[in-house]
Amino acid sequence: MSKILLIDDDPGLAGPLCEYFARFNLDLHAEQHPHAGLRYLREQRPVLVILDVMLPDMDGFEVCREIRRDSEVPIIMLTDRVVGLELGADDYLPKPFEPRELVARIQRVLKRADARAGTDPGIWSFPDLRIDRERQSIEVRGETVALSHMEYRLVELLAGRPGHPFSRNDILNALRGIDAELYTRAVDVLVSRVRQKLKPTDYIKTVRGAGYSFVGRRE
Repeated sequence: MSKILLIDDDPGLAGPLCEYFARFNLDLHAEQHPHAGLRYLREQRPVLVILDVMLPDMDGFEVCREIRRDSEVPIIMLTDRVVGLELGADDYLPKPFEPRELVARIQRVLKRADARAGTDPGIWSFPDLRIDRERQSIEVRGETVALSHMEYRLVELLAGRPGHPFSRNDILNALRGIDAELYTRAVDVLVSRVRQKLKPTDYIKTVRGAGYSFVGRRE
């Protein structure tokens, strides 16, 4: 999952956004104080920052300037003032906003950033395994694997964050909306079915007491 940092002093904003973002393979971490947000940025290196203007101690414009002193991480500012772009932000969105609109902005900004870096954000390649996120298709040793939409989303979820253990509830929350009848025990059945389809690769591992993890490194 792509790690996103939200710096916003509204304590009620992060919870609903976290759950919504997970559906799009986005892992949202929120900080209410700008100094805590800057510290998280330095230590965890998220792929994008969502930055509110009204913050304690220093406003969002000052935080944006601080970030731009030593980082080119994409920034989306929550404001209706274009001045944010002049300070180095990549996009802006006024409050109140629809979560879907924010996700769309994030996806566009990240795609532009990947294009500048000369990478293809739509392809994840592992030994013997290729995930095409644009076409939502998977190849094993050059052969396309027939997967349902939910099976594909499971693979994308796990492969988006290699080594990270996803609990059954994590998977349920991420896949909710695809199948309203999905329940905890059904996750095990879904994983088993996907494992069979991805053979002879063996990327999805059971993490005892935790859930499941994708073990592999992108090429």
